[in-house]
Amino acid sequence: MGLNLVVGVLVDAEDDYTEMVRADFVAMGELLERAGAQRWTEPDLVEAEDAEFEMWGYSGLHTVRRLAAHLAAGGRLPEPLDRAQRATDDPLLSSVYNTLPGDHPGPFDHLIHHSDCEGYYAPADFAHVIVDKKAPGGYLGSSVRLLAETRCLAEALGLPEDLDPHSEAVFEATDAEEPATEGWQRYGVESYVCLQLLQVAKLSIATGAAIAFT
Repeated sequence: MGLNLVVGVLVDAEDDYTEMVRADFVAMGELLERAGAQRWTEPDLVEAEDAEFEMWGYSGLHTVRRLAAHLAAGGRLPEPLDRAQRATDDPLLSSVYNTLPGDHPGPFDHLIHHSDCEGYYAPADFAHVIVDKKAPGGYLGSSVRLLAETRCLAEALGLPEDLDPHSEAVFEATDAEEPATEGWQRYGVESYVCLQLLQVAKLSIATGAAIAFT
């Protein structure tokens, strides 16, 4: 089962699902208002404005969060995972997952502190991840902060922001038996997911629509 992030989740949605998501958006608006963030309501997008972005399964998102956790803790990227390793077995990432965001926002809080299977990012700028049982999935992140944090990670990787995630170069990096010796190609899956996150965050901000996990 894969993980996708969607902008324009209400486009072509079934009635029962639409009702549930609109209730989520009402709760999100109340949480944003309570946090002192800018007011936000989900716009009515047309079909041409919505898009879906694959995250290389649930494991792909965790590989990116692993890089961010190490970069935040030590200022450098960890060694690439081999095919037998899982990002969620990384002791540092596990420790970060078991800790709530602090009073002072970390450099990758919005990327790391979020459910991997449900919830939303709102296209509003707020420093602290909203952790609240009323938030779908328990966390509400900012698309604006997600974009900024993912850009920092891309810079650390040496990853060109305008690189097509479906290009031959990215495909070769993700499919390599052994990681490359240098550059973003050392982290093929992570780079693919990073590029997808950049695209989904940009579209969320441009349209004013939330990012939804599906």
